[in-house]
Amino acid sequence: MEKIKEYSNGEVTVVWKPNSCIHSAICAKGLPNVFRPKDRPWIKVDAASTEALVNQIKQCPSGALSYYKNGDKIIESETLETKVEVLENGPMLVYGTLNVTHTDGSKEVKNKTTAFCRCGHSNNKPYCDGTHVKENFQD
Repeated sequence: MEKIKEYSNGEVTVVWKPNSCIHSAICAKGLPNVFRPKDRPWIKVDAASTEALVNQIKQCPSGALSYYKNGDKIIESETLETKVEVLENGPMLVYGTLNVTHTDGSKEVKNKTTAFCRCGHSNNKPYCDGTHVKENFQD
């Protein structure tokens, strides 16, 4: 079962799926007072406005961060056209809604952005888990 953590400021709840995170650090670079990887809890939702939180979450390349407005309990997502982007020395990002069939036949739907491993070292294949950084993947 996928581990999910939620952090709320009373107006919006930030949802984090650690197993989906590729550790791009876009969140920490964008809102360093909110996203503090060395602290526990690492997300300080009261350190920024709801609007700033939402705008930063929308930039998450892996979809590990999402949000819902309190009372809605519906994860906010945007409908995106399907687009593929290969990151230098990193994963292949596929934007849009995907129906993924795994080698064991299990299926899942991925929304927003999905990061696929290109280095071959991920422990969460076919998805990127950030291992390319440790392995010094070059491409």
